[in-house]
Amino acid sequence: MNKTQLIEAVAAKANIKKKDAEIAINSLVDVITDTLADGEKVQLTGFGSFDVKERAAHDGVNPFTGDKMHFAASKKPVFSASKALKDALNK
Repeated sequence: MNKTQLIEAVAAKANIKKKDAEIAINSLVDVITDTLADGEKVQLTGFGSFDVKERAAHDGVNPFTGDKMHFAASKKPVFSASKALKDALNK
């Protein structure tokens, strides 16, 4: 399912206009992004949680050329599904 399909599904499920569903979904994504950028965790009970994991700087090797490479420290978003979501998928 892509974003357009998600907007259509939310509009149909909530019985609202597609434009309103698009605004709601875009706002949700913006709020989650801003919250994670501030270093905070987002928890949605019954669905899961979004968090930021920090990866330390490290050295590696390019597997094609054998050249040594340095990777700077970085942050990555992670999602952990709730038990309720996992149970719903495994019925």
